[in-house]
Amino acid sequence: MSVRLRTLTEADRPAVLELNEQEVFKLAPMDADRLEELHGWCHRFDVVEVDGGFGGFVIVFAPGSAYDGDYYRFFGERFTDFLYLDRIVLEKHVRRRGVGAFVYDELEAVAAEHGRMTLEVNVEPPNPPSLAFHEGRGYVEVGRGGPEGHVVSLMVKSLPS
Repeated sequence: MSVRLRTLTEADRPAVLELNEQEVFKLAPMDADRLEELHGWCHRFDVVEVDGGFGGFVIVFAPGSAYDGDYYRFFGERFTDFLYLDRIVLEKHVRRRGVGAFVYDELEAVAAEHGRMTLEVNVEPPNPPSLAFHEGRGYVEVGRGGPEGHVVSLMVKSLPS
């Protein structure tokens, strides 16, 4: 299996919107206008290509972005430098095959120049596999946020530069 990250293209947008909609219960909604906003604000908006086909996407933000996400602001109030993983979404047929670990390896290498990578993981409703994955990679909780019924663990991983 070959996996690579590549920059989002215009041709990828319908697949990104469709996959986001399929997983919207875990994510924030994203229509075409919101995709355009996020793409303009982000540090990276990459497609996860698996065996030459669309396997998912990932969006990350660096400090100083106009991004309006509450959890991005949380980390911005605590750290001067970080890379914030807003969302990683993989097609069902590529999950549990090492694709997520590959993406994290790539993003953590980029985040090393910022000293840390930050993100959130659902704890209400519980997501034990995701928590175990992140804890196993060295992420630690630095806070919690969200309304009742949709609480997240705000996590950070310090990275050597």
